[in-house]
Amino acid sequence: MRRRPHRARRSELATPASNESMCAAAARSGADLVFLDLEDACAPSMKQAARSIAVRAFTELDWGRTTRAVRINGLDTPWCHDDLIQVVTGARDALDVIIVPKARSARDVWWVDVLLTQLESKLGLTRPIGLEILIEEAEGLLAAAEIAKASPRVEAIIFGVGDLSAALHARVGGNFRPAPGAYPGDFWHFARVQVLAAARAAGVDAIDSPYPDYADGDGYRADATQAALLGFDGKWAIHPSQVPIANEVFTPTPAEVAHARALVDGYRAAQRDGVGALGQGGQLVDAGHLRLAENILRTAELAGTDGAPPPRGIGRIHSSPTDGSGRRSTAGGDDLPAHAGNTDRTTRPEGGEQ
Repeated sequence: MRRRPHRARRSELATPASNESMCAAAARSGADLVFLDLEDACAPSMKQAARSIAVRAFTELDWGRTTRAVRINGLDTPWCHDDLIQVVTGARDALDVIIVPKARSARDVWWVDVLLTQLESKLGLTRPIGLEILIEEAEGLLAAAEIAKASPRVEAIIFGVGDLSAALHARVGGNFRPAPGAYPGDFWHFARVQVLAAARAAGVDAIDSPYPDYADGDGYRADATQAALLGFDGKWAIHPSQVPIANEVFTPTPAEVAHARALVDGYRAAQRDGVGALGQGGQLVDAGHLRLAENILRTAELAGTDGAPPPRGIGRIHSSPTDGSGRRSTAGGDDLPAHAGNTDRTTRPEGGEQ
């Protein structure tokens, strides 16, 4: 089994693959991962053309350390097969991750894995393409543990609240939550923990759901904070304005890092002296606290906030072609668009279903 690459996933920005200017803006967004969406964000009439736009964006734009991903169409659609063939053939090593929507069973993941293996062999690719799997159907939620372990390519599973709302017949609003006060507590707590536990049991990352109300920064922050407290590694963003919030919420603070480092150093010193637990700041510290502290330090390392540069596994600097004047060419304008992302099921102003 191959070793999974270490990547920061605090923010995963969704971007319509059919919109060149949004792709260019996404590359500058500062998101840990950007996925160009061939599924819900693309109208059926644009799905074929969007593949070529995605390939050009992956290969021509400077993505810095951002992980480059594409969300393909569902396995039960007429577009899925060609999405994989054309994007992988065109992007090659400029593509890091494929996001598989609406997985219902481990077999769905296996099918993508087999096709990718054949493509990588045919194209002579030496770096395996990773997978992120969306848990957004009732069957997928029940099979989340098997799905997360279905392939060594799987790097993360994502809680897809939009389609899951429809699959469960949930009575929620456009933000996929019930009206304030209509439900006691966190409406999605049980499903979130199912996805989180499945990810942890498989040793992969867990990504929280989108928050469609992109104008509500406080609401997004509160939702992200709940997910971070549970243990999620990051959150979906549907707009560039949500990216810095996610990056902040899922990054340990300097005080948390300093406390974790002091705890680890103190505990290991005690172990060398033959002590299995110690008191620190009036609190008992044992092996369980050590594991929590090590999680914080690992997260800080991935984010590059522990005083050291991020691990090399977090993407690569990708040089873009120039336009002949020495400047990097881009596939779009310089201004951030009003929308650079998407959610599960909304209608965009330009008419693309998401």
